Amino acid sequence: MKRFPLMIGLLLSACFTVAQTETDTITYSRQELLIPMRDGIKLNTVIYSPDGISEPMPFLFLRTPYGVSGRHSPNKDAYISDMAKEGYIFVFQDIRGRYKSEGVFEMQRIMRDKKDPKSIDESTDTYDAIEWLLKNIPKNNGRVGMYGVSYDGWTTMMGTIDPHPALKAASEQATPSDMYIGDDFHHNGAFRLSYSFEYSFMEEFSRKDTLFSFDKFDTYEWYLKLGPLSNVNEKYFHGKIPSWNDFVKHPNYDDFWQKQSMAYRLGSPTVPILHVAGWWDQEDFYGPQKAYEVLEKQDKFNKNFLVIGPWNHGGWSWGPGSGLGNIKFGSPTSEKFRKEIQSPFFAFYLKGKGSGNFPEATTFQTGSNIWKDYDNWPPLNLTKTENLYLESEGKLSFIPPQVTQGFDEYLSDPSHPVPYRSRPVEETYGPGSHWYTWLVQDQRFVQNRPDVLSWETNTLTSDIEVTGNLIADIFASTSGTDADWIVKLIDVYPETYPEQFYLGGYQLMVANDVFRGRFRNGFIKPEPVKSDQVYEYRIDLHAINHVFKAGHKIMVQVQSSWFPIIDRNPQKFVANIFEAIDSDFIPTTQRIYRSKQFSSNIILPVVKK
Repeated sequence: MKRFPLMIGLLLSACFTVAQTETDTITYSRQELLIPMRDGIKLNTVIYSPDGISEPMPFLFLRTPYGVSGRHSPNKDAYISDMAKEGYIFVFQDIRGRYKSEGVFEMQRIMRDKKDPKSIDESTDTYDAIEWLLKNIPKNNGRVGMYGVSYDGWTTMMGTIDPHPALKAASEQATPSDMYIGDDFHHNGAFRLSYSFEYSFMEEFSRKDTLFSFDKFDTYEWYLKLGPLSNVNEKYFHGKIPSWNDFVKHPNYDDFWQKQSMAYRLGSPTVPILHVAGWWDQEDFYGPQKAYEVLEKQDKFNKNFLVIGPWNHGGWSWGPGSGLGNIKFGSPTSEKFRKEIQSPFFAFYLKGKGSGNFPEATTFQTGSNIWKDYDNWPPLNLTKTENLYLESEGKLSFIPPQVTQGFDEYLSDPSHPVPYRSRPVEETYGPGSHWYTWLVQDQRFVQNRPDVLSWETNTLTSDIEVTGNLIADIFASTSGTDADWIVKLIDVYPETYPEQFYLGGYQLMVANDVFRGRFRNGFIKPEPVKSDQVYEYRIDLHAINHVFKAGHKIMVQVQSSWFPIIDRNPQKFVANIFEAIDSDFIPTTQRIYRSKQFSSNIILPVVKK
């Protein structure tokens, strides 16, 4: 959920106490103060006001747990510099219990009891802050916009619940929407170990971001040595990290997780809102799409918009966005977003500038590297469903298998889990971490492991354009009583690739996710898997807008571990994995079926020709 790496955040520590001067921008003056909330708690707030502007200006408001005292002047911050040139009053605020704000921090604070007039949540804090700003900051036009990436995107969404009347527009960017189903802490019930461990410590060990002190550079080794999850509190946290205690107490999708979800919190759109996601967001790809989906169901007045670009987590907010890792996009996609999408959105709703004729959905189509606009998302009547079937000898085909029996198998051993990215696996937000680009890493680093199965098509003779939501329909069995199933859809580049020679044979992951077998009948109540029985697992691989080009191949990989981003499944059913012991972790034989009866496949929304 973190917008910036910690090391970058530390570099932004210069405090601007006087107006910054640039020849092509408005200059801004800075003040830092404490704003009182309805319960008396004061929140630290930095305000940049434009100098020499006679006309009233709207507010752009960002609320964050990551510290605001070191924020650059707006015209020095690439994320908002285009808007700074036009003139806004920029407001940055530490949320409760973080950095210089008073109160107690609560991860994704639950909604208040509205029957209690003294109760508070992030919505009331937003309301109270806006009320104070309107009354105390001169030369404002009475309009407020909210924006932010990751946790700041989530606080933006919370601000739209029972919003202040002055809140006229919002852009949540990479908000988490459901921490159990698809965002930072779990995916389909599988626990995101390394991220959850490191992030909860970073946010809750003190009021300021603090990295855990690992004694190994390769955290793959550290987490493997850790053993069962019960060792975390016993050896390291000692019950002092609230989020970790919640993970342990709530291993299933109970009331605790459900009440945190956007589906529980949101109704119809209260203000125009621009949702922003990145195809290779390593933290919250699910979140903004889910928030858009929830609000779209009741969007009667065309207030709900979506943008998806070729970015990692928050990648649209800095740099040109011309590439990610080894993958190039042929244009500065992040600059386009900031100048041609974000800036006009707020200019229209806060200043009345422009036509306001915004597309329902704007996405960057990877593979072809072009921007596309849609009237609906996923687009209606544009695609047809085609099934890509697993075949014998590692082949993929659009023709269903005809054999009566067929499967591929591998041994999944929790003591030798498959790494989720190339080792060493550096600390998530530590120096030199490859966390930010792991989703575009070449997947050949695991292709020849005996516990990773791969299937691929013949070389494509024409382009295949896939736009919409993907489903992996996998038939599988295990010799154990629980199992994880990780499915990856991969674009395999030609062996000779003159445009970028180093991409010859590159295996680019374009969709993926994990599913924990115990939750095949629902996430509320886990059930053991019967040994050696074939089950059907329909795994949501989420949205895609990608062209598999002629000359490329399509590949599918399946494995049962993805360590340490996903905790090791013991593969023996236990009621609570956080209470598993060493003897619960057992090697098991996994089978993926590819027969007429059990025809494992990927369900693709292929654009009609």
